[in-house]
Amino acid sequence: MSVAYGIAKPPTYADIERLPEHLTGEILDGELVVSPRPAAPHTRTASALGTLINGPFDLGIGGPGGWWIMDEPELSLGVDPRYDPVVPDIAGWRRETMPSVPMTAQFHTRPDWVCEILSPGTQRHDRVLKLPFYARAGIAHCWLVDPLAQTLEVFRLKGQHWLLAQSFGGDETVRAEPFEAVELPLASLWDRGPT
Repeated sequence: MSVAYGIAKPPTYADIERLPEHLTGEILDGELVVSPRPAAPHTRTASALGTLINGPFDLGIGGPGGWWIMDEPELSLGVDPRYDPVVPDIAGWRRETMPSVPMTAQFHTRPDWVCEILSPGTQRHDRVLKLPFYARAGIAHCWLVDPLAQTLEVFRLKGQHWLLAQSFGGDETVRAEPFEAVELPLASLWDRGPT
């Protein structure tokens, strides 16, 4: 809750807009959650994963295409006002779900896939608050990537609950849903680069 003149009020998008540039904000469970920009392992993993998926799935280079892949989109899905906006690290939409990219800062179309890169300061929010919200929003797939533990957890929505569909780690080369058409070398995601 934000506090104005001693009265608690729900946070709004205006509260996020007032944040300094070096901070990011989301509204999770009715609370304004403010975080500094991520540390190097988080940024490295997010950049590498975006590169591995964007080429074959967004651009159609060496893969099937048919997706929009976006870094840190603001999701305003109309599911729960206590979670608006929510910002995943990476999200993807099948082009049949979202035929064109909106001209606004916020995305109102539910993504088909979201990915959170876990860090010590965010993993509780990612697991306890955002993962259940993504299920309530009906997002079909969610990945949790931990650059320190060097793991990838692949979740598939079944009804209103997540099913851990796949779990990978270390230097494995994997095919992970919904992007199983292309192999992903996990070693590329960690700070040491490909083996």
